[in-house]
Amino acid sequence: MRNRTTTLLTGATGFVGARLMARLQKEAFDTVGTYREGAQVMDCVLAPPLESDRSWADLLSGIEAVIHTAARVHVMKDRSSDPLEAFRIVNVDGTLRLARQAAAAGIRRFVFISSVKVNGEATLQGRPFTARDGPAPEDAYGISKAEAEAGLKAISAETGMEFVIIRPPLVYGQGVKGNFAAMMRAVARGLPLPFGAVTDNRRSLVALDNLVDLIVTCIDHPAAGNQTFLVSDGEDLSTADLLRRLGAAMGKPARLLNIPPALLGAAAAMIGKRAVAQRLLGDLQVDISHTCSTLGWKPPISVDEGLRRTVQGAIR
Repeated sequence: MRNRTTTLLTGATGFVGARLMARLQKEAFDTVGTYREGAQVMDCVLAPPLESDRSWADLLSGIEAVIHTAARVHVMKDRSSDPLEAFRIVNVDGTLRLARQAAAAGIRRFVFISSVKVNGEATLQGRPFTARDGPAPEDAYGISKAEAEAGLKAISAETGMEFVIIRPPLVYGQGVKGNFAAMMRAVARGLPLPFGAVTDNRRSLVALDNLVDLIVTCIDHPAAGNQTFLVSDGEDLSTADLLRRLGAAMGKPARLLNIPPALLGAAAAMIGKRAVAQRLLGDLQVDISHTCSTLGWKPPISVDEGLRRTVQGAIR
């Protein structure tokens, strides 16, 4: 067996980080996983807070690649008085402080988990986002990720440390929270959902295990350096199709009502839920052809397998 790259994984207790840490350990990568105070787990070490100026030097010693998953994540109801500044402190300043210290420590590659929100919030039908598109973020979280990407590229140009940027859309898997978890609960309880006629939109999603597989590929793939990759399951779904297939995975067929999408959109706008309606009724597609051709990669599991793994242990 060839020697595995020695890695530092930030956010090793998070939704993506925990699954990634398990995969790295399984494949015998020599990995240092980090956690924040209050989230201690075995085999991980306490990391300096990203919003502090404390040194990462001890953790970076002997490391060849950094995988940076830790972040202030997108929240639906942000109570911060200045959400953009709150995101910048962690996602921009903290990321770039770590990247500069990594470069100074001689780290070869910095893998940054960004977001499709750097591309934007929606696509026109049949015109998916590509890795070549310029940034067009619309919310504070997306702006912070775009600024971190730009800063990381500048550090790379100055120091020679390679970057890899990965922009996932919505990630689902066992332990998923937020809107996806709410949708699972609704299907599990047999609640009627008004999305049976939402069959013409297309949304790109990525199963947690597919995202983890791409991240592992990017640690030492010779063609990954200084590249930006979009990622998905390779099959885009309408809202109605997603709900039906989620129900099939749960063994509880989704109860869908055929309400016209235009009516749903108008009703959502009237109650101030236009953004929510866009996520349920509109399009957000990503083109992963650059990812697949550059890396010789393809998603290892299907949407249906990803959904099956997601619902394991969930409410049924």
